[in-house]
Amino acid sequence: MWATCRELIPAGSVFAFLAEHRGRLFPAAMFADMYPSANGRPSMPPQILAAAITLQALHGMSDFETVQELRCDLRWKAACGLGLHDTAFDPSLLAYFRRRLARSTSPNRAFEAVREVVKATGVLRGKHRRALDSTVLDDAVATQDTVTQIIGAIRVVIREVPGGAEAAAAQCTAHDYTDPGKPRITWNDAQARANLVDALVGDAVRLLGHLPEQELGEKAANAVGILALVAGQDVEPAEDSDGRDGRWRITQGTAPDRMISTVDPESRHIHKTRSHQQDGYKAHLAVEPETGLYTGVALRPGAGPEHHEAAVGLELLAEEDTPVDAFGDTAYSTGDARQALEEAGHRLFLKPAPLRPAVPDGFTLDDFAIDTSAATVTCPQGHTVGLSEPGGRHHQRRAVFGNVCTRCPLREQCTKAKAGRVLTIRPHHDLQAAARRQAATDPAWQADYRRWRPPVERAVAWLVHHGNRRLRYRGTISNNAWLHTRAAALNLRRLINLGLTHTGGTWHLAPAIT
Repeated sequence: MWATCRELIPAGSVFAFLAEHRGRLFPAAMFADMYPSANGRPSMPPQILAAAITLQALHGMSDFETVQELRCDLRWKAACGLGLHDTAFDPSLLAYFRRRLARSTSPNRAFEAVREVVKATGVLRGKHRRALDSTVLDDAVATQDTVTQIIGAIRVVIREVPGGAEAAAAQCTAHDYTDPGKPRITWNDAQARANLVDALVGDAVRLLGHLPEQELGEKAANAVGILALVAGQDVEPAEDSDGRDGRWRITQGTAPDRMISTVDPESRHIHKTRSHQQDGYKAHLAVEPETGLYTGVALRPGAGPEHHEAAVGLELLAEEDTPVDAFGDTAYSTGDARQALEEAGHRLFLKPAPLRPAVPDGFTLDDFAIDTSAATVTCPQGHTVGLSEPGGRHHQRRAVFGNVCTRCPLREQCTKAKAGRVLTIRPHHDLQAAARRQAATDPAWQADYRRWRPPVERAVAWLVHHGNRRLRYRGTISNNAWLHTRAAALNLRRLINLGLTHTGGTWHLAPAIT
């Protein structure tokens, strides 16, 4: 196919590159562990499917759209190695291939294959900067309210848990759970809504309490766990209830780490700013800012300290062979992250979080002379007090000025507290204070940050271009696999634009012709 239509495929495109080098980039041996059976072979060679999902991720297409392109577009046929009259395959084969990849020992092998090409070309040799950032990707499901979540979770328990249908028939009376619609109430009546929530939570609690004692499979256990979670995350005991009489009401506010959909239990509310909220996941990126190549990516749920930018950033930089200059915004500038990165030998260009004064335009922490070794703190007026020993869950220290603030002439600039100013000193105070001083006073640091931090925004824009901010799959595993495949496709396109070729048995970048 490629030999006969070479002139019709745009030179320098990803299509032309895959048509010529697909076998080198995705050799058959690369997928041998996914098909270990000696009783047959895959219905479609995995290297063809690997090329297909790479192009799919690059162009942001659904499985159906991808197969249509494979059937009708010469470029896709040539890139994936199909003949002119080949009718491709059923779209479900792409989902089957992705599931096999996810269960394999190397689920992100397309990204790893392209990363090996990057190493072979030497394009990153001598480029020791890495810019970190994250962006929110919208989930593929609708956000559900409390009523929808509880009803949906009860239906799943009825369907998946042995004995669940019988228990529900005996214990659940608030709604007909075989009815696909919502309960028939006056929805603009606040009391009617409150009564419904109370009844639904009661149904859930009774159902959970009357399920047969048994060993549950994965689906059944997940169904029970989700019902227990959604039945409790949005409610609290009624106003005049002690919590033991089975009366409930919608709680005020939003529970931390709230599940927003029983269809995709890992999706979360995410606030990138105080005023803007999205529902979905966070994509975390490490980018070489000069070339725009993704050196590491990860998709994580949007809530929880283990999924915070600083924690995931450490994981992304842990893959580097040598220390780098790490650039990032304030999200990456936690004390724990700074300590870990400095111990690993990295140079840090992480923007420190601004300090907030206790009173508007008043003194901040940096206006006090804090000596953590001597355990003393001196205020701007010259009063010195001692630092307490580390305590509490976060091992913080306190400096209590108390009565010395009573007649202090600088009190109005320092505190409004009647008991005087109290400073809380965190474990990594010295590291953070030094970082703030450097960011405020070092022109070279400032110039490097302004030069090399912004290019990561371009990489984010490439990632979400053409509708790719909205995810197509459910769950962290599937979407993380998609993110790695998309990053691999974008890296491949970037390398091709830089002149990627294969000669003499090696990958290298051909110099641009001027």
